[in-house]
Amino acid sequence: MATANQNLSEYDLSKIPDGSPFVIHIVVSEWNEIITYALCKGAIDTLQKHGVLSENIKVWNVPGSFELIYGSKKAQSYNPDAVIAIGSVIRGETQHFDFVCQAVSQGIKDLNVVSEVPVIFCVLTDDTLQQAQDRSGGRHGNKGTEAAVTALQMSQLRATK
Repeated sequence: MATANQNLSEYDLSKIPDGSPFVIHIVVSEWNEIITYALCKGAIDTLQKHGVLSENIKVWNVPGSFELIYGSKKAQSYNPDAVIAIGSVIRGETQHFDFVCQAVSQGIKDLNVVSEVPVIFCVLTDDTLQQAQDRSGGRHGNKGTEAAVTALQMSQLRATK
């Protein structure tokens, strides 16, 4: 397991750029909202901790993880420094999980290929609700924190001439 003995919220503060010049958009799935809203809070708290102004953080809500693709594309059209796509897909009894996970990861990858605005993938794909809770503020930290750190680093890379 990739997160065994790891806390996703631990990182080297010295490697994080000052976020004060950046505008970050966050697209959040309302499906599994107990998870996605915790991830969003982790992302916002981390962005603000590193200087991103509240007015430079815009949150977009979409119904489910599949809709993150369109929501992220729409957010990109406003030319922020980065977009964070937040979702949670928990395995069920059908193949729906596999189709949604593959479509969302491919869709977000495609947005990164065709746009100058990076989209950060913060979609949990867990087997159980407990695993999702462990990664959205539980024993493995908060993947939203990790996504915010990545957004700041990618925003800095995008600004590099």
